[in-house]
Amino acid sequence: MAFMVKHMVGGQLKNLTGGLGEEKSEGEKSEAAAQGMTQEEFEQYQQQLVEEKMERDASFAQKKAERATVRTHFREKYRLPKNELDETQIQQAGSDVELPTELAKMIAEDNQEEEKKQSVIGQLTNIQNVDLDQLKDKAQSTLEDLKQSAEKCSIM
Repeated sequence: MAFMVKHMVGGQLKNLTGGLGEEKSEGEKSEAAAQGMTQEEFEQYQQQLVEEKMERDASFAQKKAERATVRTHFREKYRLPKNELDETQIQQAGSDVELPTELAKMIAEDNQEEEKKQSVIGQLTNIQNVDLDQLKDKAQSTLEDLKQSAEKCSIM
């Protein structure tokens, strides 16, 4: 009921005001004027927004490519199947994709550890009940004995 009264009386009150409050309906105001700027300021503002968006997109693509590079590295290291999505992300970012410096240091350390493990001494550490210090001492004493015996040898 209140709706009916408001509708009937509200319409009459609008007619009595004579259209004083109808400046909004002109529609001639541009977006710049609506935001309190001149047209030139508004265009500069829009251009700045576009440039910022492009910078954010480029930064995001770079980060995605770096992550894809890391995943690719670990897939190669652990011999996992390749992912086409990672390769396309790296290609989209261009040739300037590199591993982050901290990660590159970690990888270099891992590679050094793996090289040590693959050496003869590294393989000996994997064997149980082997004392490396004792083996080194024995090897050095053997070399010293050979040198001494070589000095004593009259033929040489």
